[in-house]
Amino acid sequence: MPNYRIIVDLSQRMLYLLDNDVVTRGFPVGIGKMLSVSPVGEYTIINKQPNPGGPFGAFWMGLSKPHYGIHGTNDPASIGHMVSHGCIRMYNADVLALAALVPIGTRVTIRE
Repeated sequence: MPNYRIIVDLSQRMLYLLDNDVVTRGFPVGIGKMLSVSPVGEYTIINKQPNPGGPFGAFWMGLSKPHYGIHGTNDPASIGHMVSHGCIRMYNADVLALAALVPIGTRVTIRE
């Protein structure tokens, strides 16, 4: 049984999926702007919502920090940039692939 966790590296603008501390996938992400930086720390995924609508793209995974999450986007050109209000933004195909693998309760580390 996989033992997944997620590391978001803000300086690399990458999200890494780890299984037993081994990186199995890497995804480019958009991160928070200077005035609304992504929150560094340890969190867990507490909810999952397909097709949340609006700017959240194809999928939303809420973090244990209220109002923050990992989600898709309706603006693919924003991936790789400091653009969000602190959330971790992914290509829709990538967030769907990730959401299919990780269960609620998955640990998420956001680091600089």
